[in-house]
Amino acid sequence: MDVARFAGLFPLGSHLCREPAPPLAELKHDMEVLKSGGFNLIKIQEHWAYDEPEEGKFDFSRTAALIEHAASLDLGVYLGLTCEHAPGWLWKKHPDCRMVGHDGVPLNYEAQYTLPYDGKPGPCFDSPGAAEEMGRFIGELVRTLGRYENIVVWNTWQEIGYPSELVAGKRVCYCRNTVAFFRDYLKRKYRDIDGLNSAWGTRYTAFDAVMPVSTVSGQDGLPADKDWNHFMNNVQLGRILRRRSETISRLDPLKRPVFAHRGGANIGSAADWGLARCQDFFGSSAYPAWSSGHSWDDWKQDKPIKGESLRAEIWDGLALKFDHFRSASQPRAAVWAAEFQGGPVSTGLHKGRIPSAADIRRWILSAIGSGVTGISFWVTRAEIAAYEMNGYSLLDSTGDTTARFDEAARIGAAMNRHPELFGKNTWPGTPIAILVDESNWSFCLTIPGAAEHLSYSTRGWHRLLWDSGIPVDFVRPADLDPVRHPAIIHPFPLSLSEETAGRLKAYVEAGGNLITEACPGRIDGHGFSNRGELSPVAAGLFGVRHSSHANVREPGGESRWTQEERTWGEFLPATSLTGTGPLKGVKIRANYCIETYTPTDSRAILMHGKAVAGTVREVGKGTAWLIGTLAGHTGCAYRDSVTRKAVLSILAKNGIKPAHKGKLLLRKRLSGNKEAWIYTNPTDTPLVEAVDVRGYTKAVDLLGYPLKRKGKNYLLKVDSLDVRVLIMEK
Repeated sequence: MDVARFAGLFPLGSHLCREPAPPLAELKHDMEVLKSGGFNLIKIQEHWAYDEPEEGKFDFSRTAALIEHAASLDLGVYLGLTCEHAPGWLWKKHPDCRMVGHDGVPLNYEAQYTLPYDGKPGPCFDSPGAAEEMGRFIGELVRTLGRYENIVVWNTWQEIGYPSELVAGKRVCYCRNTVAFFRDYLKRKYRDIDGLNSAWGTRYTAFDAVMPVSTVSGQDGLPADKDWNHFMNNVQLGRILRRRSETISRLDPLKRPVFAHRGGANIGSAADWGLARCQDFFGSSAYPAWSSGHSWDDWKQDKPIKGESLRAEIWDGLALKFDHFRSASQPRAAVWAAEFQGGPVSTGLHKGRIPSAADIRRWILSAIGSGVTGISFWVTRAEIAAYEMNGYSLLDSTGDTTARFDEAARIGAAMNRHPELFGKNTWPGTPIAILVDESNWSFCLTIPGAAEHLSYSTRGWHRLLWDSGIPVDFVRPADLDPVRHPAIIHPFPLSLSEETAGRLKAYVEAGGNLITEACPGRIDGHGFSNRGELSPVAAGLFGVRHSSHANVREPGGESRWTQEERTWGEFLPATSLTGTGPLKGVKIRANYCIETYTPTDSRAILMHGKAVAGTVREVGKGTAWLIGTLAGHTGCAYRDSVTRKAVLSILAKNGIKPAHKGKLLLRKRLSGNKEAWIYTNPTDTPLVEAVDVRGYTKAVDLLGYPLKRKGKNYLLKVDSLDVRVLIMEK
């Protein structure tokens, strides 16, 4: 199987194993099972510590044998690097490669196995010696294994990041090499020491004297904290990704694509937009039955309920996650579910439910509904590692088939009958997007609870849109375009630079419709409180002056996010904001805070008693809407139809409507004269709804289920919490 041939398929694969322990014969047998099931891809994960246990002595024979057997079966290979699982000699030769915690003490952790976190946090590759050794190892690997034409893709980092707080209870990395690169970053950003001092409110005499703040919590709301967060989450990770990708691309004779993947999405952050551009494409892990939901969600307040749990899996575990990663990816780039749950989650003695064929179907079809172009299951055969005993896999510990394996193979074969729709990024776009501002995220990380509220409101807006059948993108301030996205939602803009506020103003003037929550620029772009408690540019854009700000209690006296009062009278009682003017007759639940305003050149749309708590203003060709609370929280917490009605009213006034009339949720993939219409039934009962097929010459169900024609429509039946896909041709 060569690269060109594979590029015409939907990659459907599975990871062989985590550790190199299983016998080759067993792994080769499992490859044969995958091939017989119709899979076209296997993932092999190499281990630096295993492949170069002694400096300069490489042994890739085991990996080569697996690649050769895959070639004999006409299977493509997805080869993943595990550079974090570094050999013991590296630590001895380059002692400066040990990551240093915020307390100034080096981490002594050296991974014996890829468990528990794929060798992470691993060495600090800001160490010149460790970086050189890593590059030399990757070069040898590519020169040795790159001759195999059935390697179709390289993965440089499995679940990008440093889980050092889980491993050692410390944030990283504060070593002298990383701090030196941080100072270089500050020089580029601020140009000279006077620029930095002006932004930070400091009196440094030289960049060599600058140090990141390293308090225990790292949440002191300081400008230095904000810049350090941005550096570590964007610049430092990006440096490592680019170094690996460029090494492979330079040496690979067949110039195959290089990618990396995250363990999950930081909803509210835009770091993935930059990291996605450090290689050819990007992806994420997806374990929908493991980590879906948030502790503040309504359905998390009691024991798990089947319907709500399954909804959370397909929305939070898949739709939200891959809308984020699709949006973060380069235009038309692939989007891979690089690790996809194949079996029961197993951690220690806690074994999760075994996914049914119906689970696998709803998971795969939900993922492609958010733009996924390739899936690799974790794992093929049940895990042998004790902590993950007999978990995660498509196949059980014995036997060569399961219902979930057969269903995955069936769906993969169906999608590969339409590779032009599913094997490429054929997301058609949507007129509405949610704004993610990395500057705001980097600041919110410095204030206890702020990042969690930003993330929660962002995901809540996505849920409100998902429930309403409105597909959505995410977008950065630098990419605002009123033609591409006529409407933008801006959640909890606590820290807002005047530059970003200016971009928002230009977007609205050019015809965009901006819907913003409370606190636009309460903190400036450097991390200081604005006088007037609003961004000056934002105050002009919305036509308001700040009047008041107060925290508000949660309904029923609950305390999912509400802190205890320090004294009497700090918090407002639970309430809703009442619509007026263009929103007369609707209400929006007040969450976390209520901010009120004095209109200077705007109309009131929401009231808190006699105070204005929301406004609208026409600016140029567009409109600017300001909502004086975190309305997005209602998408997941204290959900009610009243707030959803108000949200739909605002969206409708800005030309945003559901993609389908009915309770079914519709998303599409488009390629030439072919379209995939992906329908999700989010309810607890089966639905039968009419689908208008005028203008199309052919309509078939992806999986071959019958369709009933009635005049100009098809009557589409979708079972509860299931997904169906129609293939339409013009």
